[in-house]
Amino acid sequence: MFRHSKPLWRSTTTFSSGLATRRPWLNTTSSNTINARRLLSAIPQPLQDPLSFVQGETLNTRPLSESTLGQFWDDIISKHGDRPGLVVKHEEDLHWTFRQFGEEVDRLCRGLYDSGLRKGDRLAVWMPNNSGWATLQYATAKSGIILVTLNPAYRQHELLQTLALVDCKSLVFVPGLKSSNYSKMLLDLIPELEFQSPNELSTQILPSLRQVILYDNGAKVPETAKMKGLTNYRDLLFGTPDLAIDGALQKERLTINNRDVINLQFTSGTTGLPKGVSLSHRNLLNNGLHIGDYMRLTEKDLLCCPVPLFHCFGLVLASLAAVTHGAGLIFPSQSFEAEATLRAVHEERATALHGVPTMFLEEMNHPNFAQYDLSSLRTGIAAGSSVPIEVMKNVQTKMNLNELTISYGMTETSPVSFMTLTTDALKDRCETVGRIMPHMEAKVIDPVSGETLPINTSGELCTRGYAVMEAGYWKSEAQTRDVVDEEGWMHTGDLATIDDRGFCRIVGRCKDQISRGGEKVSPVEVENTIFQLEGVQNVSVIGVPDPKFGEEVCAWVSTKAGHKNVTLKEIQVFCKERLAHYKVPRYLVFKEDVELPLTPSGKIQKNVLRERCGELLKLTPPRS
Repeated sequence: MFRHSKPLWRSTTTFSSGLATRRPWLNTTSSNTINARRLLSAIPQPLQDPLSFVQGETLNTRPLSESTLGQFWDDIISKHGDRPGLVVKHEEDLHWTFRQFGEEVDRLCRGLYDSGLRKGDRLAVWMPNNSGWATLQYATAKSGIILVTLNPAYRQHELLQTLALVDCKSLVFVPGLKSSNYSKMLLDLIPELEFQSPNELSTQILPSLRQVILYDNGAKVPETAKMKGLTNYRDLLFGTPDLAIDGALQKERLTINNRDVINLQFTSGTTGLPKGVSLSHRNLLNNGLHIGDYMRLTEKDLLCCPVPLFHCFGLVLASLAAVTHGAGLIFPSQSFEAEATLRAVHEERATALHGVPTMFLEEMNHPNFAQYDLSSLRTGIAAGSSVPIEVMKNVQTKMNLNELTISYGMTETSPVSFMTLTTDALKDRCETVGRIMPHMEAKVIDPVSGETLPINTSGELCTRGYAVMEAGYWKSEAQTRDVVDEEGWMHTGDLATIDDRGFCRIVGRCKDQISRGGEKVSPVEVENTIFQLEGVQNVSVIGVPDPKFGEEVCAWVSTKAGHKNVTLKEIQVFCKERLAHYKVPRYLVFKEDVELPLTPSGKIQKNVLRERCGELLKLTPPRS
């Protein structure tokens, strides 16, 4: 379908040949160190008059692992059992070695099997970061159960959509967090939880759901006591004799293949409805391996993770990148708290720290910042939006993150396809998203003709390789075909350029999706919500530039003749009851009884709205 060209450059990354063994997921300290040194010394060689087509190294690099995550996990436990594995500061300063972590995972495997969950069943997690979340990630992988990650910011209708889409059999949740009352939302959605027993749960609205598991995070929520149909998480851990079902579990594990789907993550579609991205052992394990290589992680590292596990940033770039290299993981708090993160780095002597740019800014601007010793830090990842060069300079000088890296990707590519090296120039780590990862390839095409464009020419970025979602979108072949073509190219919808060194710059998006602080917002979903307000004639939602979040949500609204003006406060109150907080509009441009600019075919011209917003928002403060 698309014309191919010679690659612009090929990475000269080289790894120790000792990794190309029968069990390539096993690394030694010395080989990790050698691999990192060779990786950092790679210098791509530009070609003359090349097109925007790049290939990562495939021969002289770490081979793709063909193990399952469960096999990989067991070997990590065997090798690094006495090393720090997991620290959870908000759970009474919990400290587990990898061996203790592994024992907890095995207990949960038995409990899940005893509760009736089998290979291929879907288990959803609706929680902030905690030890249970981390344990579930590896217990489901060992058991062949598909882990379904849910955003804790979801409201009731979003929860219903996602659980119904993938026919979830089990749900794990916490009773509450901050202003969110999850118990109340669940009880309103599933009234049967009030009178049915845990072993007899049967719901009309979610016929596949058979089990709702409570993970107690200490939140005092009165509705929880009313729910007789809950299973307690600790009962799963300690309710099954240690060896009672090990034989059955082992037999089940023999049927698990590394191409099996291991995880379903959600991303918004053009209709505003969620799409379940199907990711396999092979997708996620190999992405975690290469991300950790780029950060030069070893078993001597401790990675502080304030980013959420429901997101690929926490699940892959933090958890899998650390575990695959024997590095320990630290959760400083349930959800992001700047001082808790600083304290965790200080007390645990963390060597790596992840975050979106706004997190690093909040940490550096915290009034108690100077009280914490961050000299142990070395590396980490900033992702979610571009990092201004002044912010990067401050992160290096104030937080000692001299080897902070930048990555780019999307949920559909496991997620990382481009990443900077720890030794790349500061300018490249601020203005680009790095170069193509090993075993991946990318090109920039003309969105209309599909032709590969010359270097430094803006077009749609496409990626291909092992990281592209193994089984497409859950139950949606049509939507999968919309983004993955016949040759396996993932059409990202992002506008990008690739220069003569292979560095990629993201310059915009083909789609109208809004990226607010790393969270993706579907304008259609917000528009459909605002349309429910009485008197609304038309609405269009766009993203507008914001210094803190990269983009903020702005709603253009017109009302029907004779109806009162709608205010920003009314829209925000209405949306907060129905949408996750990051989807709620911050700005309103109100046009009373005036049509929004339309194309000849009747579509709202969002490009015109964006152009007008710059001046309008400067002159007119948000209505309230």
